[in-house]
Amino acid sequence: MKRIRLGAAILNQTPLDWEGNTARILEAIQSARQQQVSVLCLPELCITGYGCEDMFVSPNTWRMAWQMLMKIVPETNDMVISVGLPLYVTNGVYNVACIVADRQIVGFVPKQHLAGDGLHYEPRWFRAWPAETISEYHHEGNVWPIGDLIFECDSVRLGFEICEDAWVAGRPGNRMAECGVDIIMNPSASHFAFGKHEIRKRFVLEGSRSFGVSYIYANLIGNEAGRAIYDGGALIASSGELIAAGPRFGFCDVDVTVADIDVELTRTRRASIHAMATDATDDVHDRIARIGGRLPSPAKPIRNRNEAPPEEEQDEFTQAIGLALFDYMRKSYSNGFIVSMSGGADSSAVACLIRCAFQRAIADLGLDGFKQRLSYIKSIDAATSVDDVMEELFTGVYQATRNSGDITRTAAEAVTDAVGGTFHELDVDALVAGYTDVVEKAIGRKLDWQQDDITLQNIQARTRSPSIWMFANLKNALLLSTSNRSEAAVGYATMDGDTSGGVSPIAGIDKAFLREWLLTMEDEGSAGCGPIPALGFVNRQQPTAELRPSEYQQTDEGDLMPYPLLDEIEGLAIGDKLSPLEILQLLQERHAEYMPEQLKEWVIRFFRLWSRNQWKRERYAPSFHVDDKNLDPRTWCRFPILSGGFRYELDQL
Repeated sequence: MKRIRLGAAILNQTPLDWEGNTARILEAIQSARQQQVSVLCLPELCITGYGCEDMFVSPNTWRMAWQMLMKIVPETNDMVISVGLPLYVTNGVYNVACIVADRQIVGFVPKQHLAGDGLHYEPRWFRAWPAETISEYHHEGNVWPIGDLIFECDSVRLGFEICEDAWVAGRPGNRMAECGVDIIMNPSASHFAFGKHEIRKRFVLEGSRSFGVSYIYANLIGNEAGRAIYDGGALIASSGELIAAGPRFGFCDVDVTVADIDVELTRTRRASIHAMATDATDDVHDRIARIGGRLPSPAKPIRNRNEAPPEEEQDEFTQAIGLALFDYMRKSYSNGFIVSMSGGADSSAVACLIRCAFQRAIADLGLDGFKQRLSYIKSIDAATSVDDVMEELFTGVYQATRNSGDITRTAAEAVTDAVGGTFHELDVDALVAGYTDVVEKAIGRKLDWQQDDITLQNIQARTRSPSIWMFANLKNALLLSTSNRSEAAVGYATMDGDTSGGVSPIAGIDKAFLREWLLTMEDEGSAGCGPIPALGFVNRQQPTAELRPSEYQQTDEGDLMPYPLLDEIEGLAIGDKLSPLEILQLLQERHAEYMPEQLKEWVIRFFRLWSRNQWKRERYAPSFHVDDKNLDPRTWCRFPILSGGFRYELDQL
């Protein structure tokens, strides 16, 4: 037997937080040492943070990352560690894993496949390293190997697939398997998306099985840079078997997942899968960087943590957005959250997510740990419960006009109280009347609902913006916008009104999903957060902007179309890139409950509203990325602000 203890770390890092990032790396190393880990994999670009954007091409970033590396290297005695940083080599910057063994740098492995789709923009900053290429890195008189390297320590061979390397068809692991690699490390910065963790598990398990190796996958955790959410979920597998899995969506900054592997057993299984290709060739030996010393066998066995059952999508939503909100608040040094509570589904969902964020953080960290994490907020020092925290850190404000009704007012107050927040009610009707009167005098006529409908609706939403920003300023708190993805698709929001906010936590979520989630939250709760019966006041309503007089009986779906159908059209048009005619034909096949002319009207309405409202999507507050349906043009879905608006295609209908 040749038993080795492996470790995979998850870290909650922040871009360019040199001291904080380094401290968390050192904490992970110390935790691994206490658990007698011999080989530790840390996440991709963990020294700088993954989301540094254009600062990756700043010489100061390279210098600072190297300085931090020099602080880490002396703390690696008796261990082999992979730590990620950007490295300037010759004429380009590379995303590299630095291999440190017993306080010595032994080499660098650059990423071979760069992620350049969706959220990712790596080719803007980094160069891809060519496969099976070795060079030298020179720094201050020292020389180290860099490239497609294999490391050998105590006759155990280690190789790398860095994040995207494992997601492509020509995985580096295929070549490493031919070279007799025993352990593959995968330092990653893999953002959360619905269902993505199951895909990760498959490539880890399949890689360990088909390559005949032990496989270590490490990841980031938390809201690192604003939009992307990292869910952690470290994995260690051997010969197709998952032997350890770390927590997901945790609030701890550092966690190390540990597992013991038997190298000889892995080699036996590998030999039984396929005949080993010979590695007695010059090119293979040129790729091997040998590390002195031995990999100690663990003194005693460990109890590997079993992975929790797969979460339902609603629970993943609760956990991901809750963690993102908590990290966004503390990393921006905001004193809590402000929400303009309309009494509708969107603002109520945001209020519930804030409650879940704090409740889960306190459950994970303990109340004292929670306060320590938010030590800059002195008002929670005396808090003894999550209710005390909510009262201090969440303010909900209902702003009424003459068109507001008792149902929404009751719902707004009931939900705010139910989650433990502080509730305020403002009457802004006089402000709306004042703006209206000023404009009427300027144009010399009265405004009326027959010819000035949009004008009269929008002024109500915009009038609510200054006062809600005042609450944010008074509390030094983060104002949350409550727009959802369905509204963003068709511009069903008032710019500088209900879009006001510093971050928009549900902008990537469609209305139909939110309504289902609220029903679940009312009756059962989600992800360890208990039920909130007060949501019944919201769930019994039809969604409405409540901006027209009551006799108009305004509803969102009356203004637009049924939300599930809107979301279906959006998926076909924007996700699948189908033409209006193709979509209409599909809808007519799928929805016999609607008249063909009605479906045609809705398809035309969607494409016209989508095309004319791109400028709004360009200006929405930053949103959290949760899947590939995101409409954020800065990270996922680009569309021209000015376009032909599908006029030709719509005429064909």
